[in-house]
Amino acid sequence: MLIPKHYRIVFVGLLLLAALGSAGAAKEKVILDTDMVVLYDDGVAMMMLANHPDIELLGVTVVPGNTWLSEGTAYTLRQLEVLKRRDIPVAMGTRYPLRAGRYETIEVERKMFGYSSPYVGCFGRVEPASYLDVCRAEFGGAPAIEPVDDHAVTFLIDTIKANPGQVTVMPIGPCTNLAIAIRLAPEIIPLIKSVVYMGGAFDVPGNTTPAAEFNWWFDPEAAKMCVRAPFADQLIVGLDVCEKYHFNKKLYERITATDTAIAAMFRDKYGPEFKRNARYTRLVWDTIAAAVVIDPTLIVKEETRWVDVNSDYGLDYGRSLGYRKQGPAGTQKARILMTIDEHRFWNLMVDMLTK
Repeated sequence: MLIPKHYRIVFVGLLLLAALGSAGAAKEKVILDTDMVVLYDDGVAMMMLANHPDIELLGVTVVPGNTWLSEGTAYTLRQLEVLKRRDIPVAMGTRYPLRAGRYETIEVERKMFGYSSPYVGCFGRVEPASYLDVCRAEFGGAPAIEPVDDHAVTFLIDTIKANPGQVTVMPIGPCTNLAIAIRLAPEIIPLIKSVVYMGGAFDVPGNTTPAAEFNWWFDPEAAKMCVRAPFADQLIVGLDVCEKYHFNKKLYERITATDTAIAAMFRDKYGPEFKRNARYTRLVWDTIAAAVVIDPTLIVKEETRWVDVNSDYGLDYGRSLGYRKQGPAGTQKARILMTIDEHRFWNLMVDMLTK
C-alpha cells in the first residue's frame, strides 16, 4: 500500500522528534554524601548510581560515620578506580560531628544512655593520619585519583548553585556536610530538587541505641538542621524499610557469576562468609536509597509526616520523630519510605553490579 507523500513527511518528522527527545532526555543529577565503606552498603550504592545510564553522578562528598574521613576518602577513590570512573570528583568534608568532644566522651555516653549494638562506627578506633596512609596500608599504594581541592561543603554549595532545581542530594551517612552547607549558604535550600536520606527509625527501634538509628545518632544536631530545612522534597529511607530486605547467597552468586572487578571484590569480601555459613545474610541500607533515586516506581508504600530529630543530650539523643498531624513549630513534611518492590529492587541492584 502506498502512503501519500505528505503523510510520509509527517511520519518521518514524528520519528525524528521522538529520537531527539529520547537522546536529549536529561539525566538525574545526584550528589552522593557518604561515610564510605567497601561494598555494602555505601560502596554498592555508589556503584549503582555511577553505572546507571539515567544518573549523572556529579560528585561524591565524604563525611565521617561508619569510617573516618580519611578512610572513607580512600575507599571512595579505590572503588571509583575499580569502576573506571576517574571523572567523578571526590570532595573531603568535615572530620567530626557538630557536637564537640563526642569522640572523646563516647564511652561515658554509652554507659549513661545505653546501646542496642556495640558498634559505634569510626568512634571505635583511632583516626588515621591521612587517606594516603589508608590507601598504602589497605591497597598497597597511592590511589590513581586524588580528591578535589574544594571542601565537601563548598562543593555542595557551588554544584547546587550551578544546577538550580536539578540536584538530588543523598546524605546516606551522617548529615554533617549538608547541615553546614545550608547554614553557610541557606540560599541553596530552595535550589535543591530533593534530599534523599538514609537515616532514622520511626516505627521501629534504633539499631545503635534503643532510641536511635546509627547515621542520625552519629550527628543528631546535623540531622535536625537538615530535616527542619524547607526543602522542596525530602524522602527518608530509614530502618522502617531497610530492615525488611536481606542480601543472601543467591544474590551473591548472581553477582559473582560474572568475570568483573566488582565480582572479584564480592568474592573476596563475602566468599568466606558464605563458605562458613551458606545462610549468611546482611542488610543493605544505602542501596535502597540509591535504588529509589534511580527508579522511584520501586516505592510501594510511603507515609508523609512532620519530621524532627531529638538533639537533647539524653536517653533519646538522636531519636527520629514523626508526627502524623502538624508537628512542632519548625518541622517540615517529609516522605518516609515503608515498602519497596523487592523483586525489582534486587534485579536493579544485580544489573548495576554486573555491567
